[in-house]
Amino acid sequence: MGGHGHGHGDPYKIPDYRIYKVADVPELASIEKALASQGLKDPWLRNEVWRYNVKEFGNEKIRIKQVFFRGFKYGFGAFLLTIAGTAIYDKLNPSDHGHGHH
Repeated sequence: MGGHGHGHGDPYKIPDYRIYKVADVPELASIEKALASQGLKDPWLRNEVWRYNVKEFGNEKIRIKQVFFRGFKYGFGAFLLTIAGTAIYDKLNPSDHGHGHH
């Protein structure tokens, strides 16, 4: 199961935790500094560094666009096909509801 023994590689590679440094992310470094000024330390802050990797995940504006417009072109294409299909069907099979006839 899980792709082992079937000629497939691992489905993902877990990166080494030491590549993530709070000092590399200005937003998190400022949080770390604010906590240190109060004598506090967040040992889990390093776990949030990956979220700020612009090369891998883009900036906030790009991520927002991805959330709202993911699949837009396929959805819009399906919308156009539905409209065209409905128009063709209505033209080939006109409804005879008897509107206006008594």
